[in-house]
Amino acid sequence: MTKIRAAVAHEFGKPLTIEDVNLRAPVDGEVEVTLEACAICHSDISYMDGGWGGDLPAIYGHEAAGKITALGANVKGYSVGDTVLVTLIRACGDCVPCSTGAPVICNSQTKMEGPITTADGGPVAQGLACGAFAERVVVDPSQLAHIPADMPMDAACLLSCGVITGVGAVVNTADLRAGQTAVVIGAGGVGLNAIQGARIAGAAKIIAVDMLEEKLDAAMEFGATHGVLASNPKPWSEVRKITGGKMADAVFVTVGAIAVYETASRYLAMGGKMVMVGMPHSGDKASYEPVMTAATGQAMLGCKMGDVVLKRDIPWMVDLYQQGRLKLDELVSGRYKLEQINEAIDDTRTGAARRNVVLFK
Repeated sequence: MTKIRAAVAHEFGKPLTIEDVNLRAPVDGEVEVTLEACAICHSDISYMDGGWGGDLPAIYGHEAAGKITALGANVKGYSVGDTVLVTLIRACGDCVPCSTGAPVICNSQTKMEGPITTADGGPVAQGLACGAFAERVVVDPSQLAHIPADMPMDAACLLSCGVITGVGAVVNTADLRAGQTAVVIGAGGVGLNAIQGARIAGAAKIIAVDMLEEKLDAAMEFGATHGVLASNPKPWSEVRKITGGKMADAVFVTVGAIAVYETASRYLAMGGKMVMVGMPHSGDKASYEPVMTAATGQAMLGCKMGDVVLKRDIPWMVDLYQQGRLKLDELVSGRYKLEQINEAIDDTRTGAARRNVVLFK
């Protein structure tokens, strides 16, 4: 057992506690990563607040990067010293979804005996299959992807969730094509990456919709061609004007607000796609008229982690970053020490942050 420092949730809706916990060594088919950076994602906050259930105490955090410091037996493709990102995508590689290019919905995920215990030996849940609000993690190799050793870790960790979710929603889930029109509702961390994805895909018009003018300004920096205030009585009418009545080929809902989901289809053209990225709390429900979806030939597409395939998608995203075509450094709003994690979380809750990052070095 190795003693590490971690931010532990003991009660839903309460601040995390910085304490020592025990992390066992990796066993057969597992990898230990000493982390250098972990970003704060709204999914972590939803779990911390009890929005999706789960066991306590728990260590959350799933958007991380660091170096491999130990390997269990029978691990292939990785070596001690490799620089990697760590994600929540744990996949078996053999089931039908994995075999057909959809590891994010693996239906027989590799199970792992909880590697974390309290200082006195009690169980601690490995939140989101990572537990990355900690100095080290033990994870399955399917959760890793190589990244360049000289890549800034605060930028690299964003590829583990926020970037692949936003960019992937556009290029993988929606398969947006050059010349099409995209509407992105919500210009936070994931929304800005959906905007980047639409720019990379060659969209003719990229329309950001948000409640705040300053976030619409940020959207323009990341590639939006137009901005619409969501506080307008009928923001979809503004989109109609911008598009000359054609509306959007795809609308990306990047916030977990039910009111947004209930109106998102109003932005769509005939045959358009509503891509459901933002995740409300369990039990929240939206209402639709199925006849309208059927009559217009529109589609509602669920999107988990941008339908990413790590070994396929991370290398080209790294290439785009190195070419200056994918903004990562600009996404980092604040950098915090582990002892400041509750401050980072509180700032993230305000909605103003693009991504706050905890640095372990």
